[in-house]
Amino acid sequence: CPVVLAPKSSSVAMPPPADIVKVAIEWPGAFPKLMEIDQKKPLSSIIKEVCDGWSLPNHDQFALQHADSSNFYITEKNRNEIKNGAILRLTTSPAQNAQQLHERIQSSSMDAKLEALKDLANYSRDVTFAQEFINLDGISLLTQMVESGTERYQKLQKIMKPCFGDMLSFTLTAFVELMDHGIVSWDTFSVAFIKKIASYVNKFASDISILQRSLAILESMVLNSHDLYQKVAQEITIGQLIPHLQGTDQEIQTYTIAVINALFLKAPDDKRQEMANILAQKQLRSIILTHVIRAQRAINNEMAHQLYVLQVLTFNLLEDRMMTKMDPQDQAQRDIIFELRRIAFDAESEPNNSSGSMEKRKSMYTRDYKKLGFINHVNPAMDFTQTPPGMLALDNMLYFAKHHQDAYIRIVLENSSREDKHECPFGRSSIELTKMLCEILKVGELRKFIC
Repeated sequence: CPVVLAPKSSSVAMPPPADIVKVAIEWPGAFPKLMEIDQKKPLSSIIKEVCDGWSLPNHDQFALQHADSSNFYITEKNRNEIKNGAILRLTTSPAQNAQQLHERIQSSSMDAKLEALKDLANYSRDVTFAQEFINLDGISLLTQMVESGTERYQKLQKIMKPCFGDMLSFTLTAFVELMDHGIVSWDTFSVAFIKKIASYVNKFASDISILQRSLAILESMVLNSHDLYQKVAQEITIGQLIPHLQGTDQEIQTYTIAVINALFLKAPDDKRQEMANILAQKQLRSIILTHVIRAQRAINNEMAHQLYVLQVLTFNLLEDRMMTKMDPQDQAQRDIIFELRRIAFDAESEPNNSSGSMEKRKSMYTRDYKKLGFINHVNPAMDFTQTPPGMLALDNMLYFAKHHQDAYIRIVLENSSREDKHECPFGRSSIELTKMLCEILKVGELRKFIC
């Protein structure tokens, strides 16, 4: 007989309400509690419900936080980020936690102080906690510890150096994390604090964590306050920063270049060229090539960005020359063209040679300027009146002629003997190449995002 199948039920399982999130909540010494959080309820009501389940009084002194490595507090602003299956933790409220840590870091016990600073460095990443700790004037407490605390324990450094180093490292870490939230203005810090941080760049050069955090603080000071830029610039020299690029720690190298970039970016216009000259004297380019770019490791994204920023800042120093037209009546500028001619055709004649008639010398100059590849053979100064590239093209030509003299002479002579349709004139080519490089390298287009 035929088999008759029963019709399938038309009912479909309904998805859980969008406002309900299923989570597990932990509490020390108790089994995790599985519960559904109604996102439409006030967070305080949910915390009270959790506290009541474990018979905990004073629910207003508790809070929920993520049980992952972030330990971030859950607030009304971020509660919608809770996902189904999340593991949360019931803990003391941000205000309570901040108060306790504020007291603990002032403990007379070195071990207790060290543990408190370690916890503070961890919790300070959370903006909710940071706000509460800052409300207790916590930033001032940390700066006072940096300014005077190190002297207080100076006698202990020899016998407790590892402990002292860790204490200072956690103090600076907490400071950096708290300031990164943008709650406190950088303009509030004293010269004594700046001097102390600057001193760590040399004093603790062998302690990677202290050096890294000190460099990070200096960079933020320079970028966020004009007054602090001037004070930092008085305390830190390029000579003090360069050695940190010659090490093997790429993070330290990255922060070092970031500080150099910050000082470069905030320097007044008349100081930038002076700073660039110092960097050239210190052979910064060679050091970066040797110890960063050609090092036996990959360049991370942040290092690549900082190198790009340094490149842009350096190239933008060329903008003035790029936008400066040559003055055909300026004898000093005309002498540069004479020098180009002298280097290329020295054997034939000197510009100041008085032998021969004026007409003969003019004819000779015109012939040589044509060989050099200028458009205007009679007055080649006119070739440099277009901006860009302006006088920058002439600067490049003179540099090449002086520093690569053999190659310069060979190029000029080879191209001057070719047929016109095959020629690659040095003068015109140099001007166009300089213009092209200015466009490619975006000289004069300092982008806001690099700050």
